[in-house]
Amino acid sequence: MGSQDVSGSEGCPFCQIANNQTDTEILLSDDELVCFRDVKPGATHHYLVVSRRHIDNCKTLQGDNIPLVERMKKMGRSILEKNKVCDLDDVRMGFHLPPFSSVPHLHLHALAPASKMNLKSQLRYGPQSHWFITVDNVLSQLRTRGKVK
Repeated sequence: MGSQDVSGSEGCPFCQIANNQTDTEILLSDDELVCFRDVKPGATHHYLVVSRRHIDNCKTLQGDNIPLVERMKKMGRSILEKNKVCDLDDVRMGFHLPPFSSVPHLHLHALAPASKMNLKSQLRYGPQSHWFITVDNVLSQLRTRGKVK
């Protein structure tokens, strides 16, 4: 699988954030994950949940990563709730499919309100995007196939 220890990915901006080597404000964190604001928000609320361990992207995930992805989803919901997003049904959470990842490090996008995203954001994160896969779809594929198609 495309993963390595954070210490082995000095050039990766998300590894640097996870290692507290930047001035990025960490909003939530635990032993495995960090959460911060997206620098180019696609919605009023746009957060990234990043694994501390360098994993290239969602296509490198395998069935044994299901608990990690579930924890990423839970942290995404937590940051939205913490920031008073009232309608948790008006949310988009998912991953960009390679080669359309701006940073080659697994990161979950949590966006709200999805219904208010502009056209550019709809193309990047919306239900019609060919480059974005929801976290629920990733979990479903991992459960049934053991990988993301």
